[in-house]
Formats: sequence, C-alpha cells, structure tokens
Amino acid sequence: LRGILTLAVRVERHARTAAALAAWLERQDGVRRVLYPGLPSHPQHDVALRQFRPGVAGGMLAFEVEGGRDAGRAIIDAMRLPELTASLGSVHTMVVHPPSTSQRQLSEDELVAAGITPGLLRVSVGLEDLEDLQDDFARALEVARLVADRTPAGV
Repeated sequence: LRGILTLAVRVERHARTAAALAAWLERQDGVRRVLYPGLPSHPQHDVALRQFRPGVAGGMLAFEVEGGRDAGRAIIDAMRLPELTASLGSVHTMVVHPPSTSQRQLSEDELVAAGITPGLLRVSVGLEDLEDLQDDFARALEVARLVADRTPAGV
C-alpha cells in the first residue's frame, strides 16, 4: 500500500509517455501500424475518446514492423532500456514479441487468425523519459530495417 499515494501520478506519466511514443512510432520508417486507442488511426478511437481523459488513453500499445518475425526479434534484441520478459506491467518499459513468446505455440495461420502478425510487438510503457525511449526505439528500428531489407516480401 505504500505506493498507492503516488499511483495516480505514475499512471498519468505512464499514459502520457505511451501516447507520445505511439504518435512518434506512427511516423517512423519500417513501422506498418501502431495500435494505441489514443491515436485517431485506432479502430476504436471514438470509444477511447468517451472512456479516457484527453491525451491519457492508457500505457499499453502495440506496433507492427516490416520484416516480420525476424525484424520483431531484432527489435527485442537491440533494445537497451526495456526489460526482457513475457509479461507486461511495471514502472519499467517492457517490449514483448508475442510470436516468439506468449503465443509461440500457435501456428502462423493461428497467429494471423488471432490478429497477431509476425512483426507485432506489444509495449507496456514505464516511467522512463520519452526521449530516452525514442532513442532506444529509433536504434532498434534501424536494426529491424536492416533485417527487413534481407527478408522476402510477405514474410
């Protein structure tokens, strides 16, 4: 219960950083799509507008990179700030590649049927500075672009 006094401040920071990171990711080369309810591009953005305060639509997001499974794994390997884990939710940013971790038992067809593309990454944004996260993601995306350039289309 000691942390309950700062919970609101931490959740607000978590959500505001996630919103800024999602908007930034949406503009990056090699990112096919970003799923964050606070973005106008999200399919349920209108619901998020009704349920969340402006600019604070949660601290979780997902994004898909070009280059499929290899590029997704390359991002995980290249990141320095996030913790490597299969679960999400901490004061530290966590990035998970579901096709390689939580959903690895599924076939490619089952993954696609579940809406999990080979290059999908889930992010639980922590309390790090936005600029530090952007730098880390930018470096990892560059590695993923190199991998994607070597990956046949459609993989």
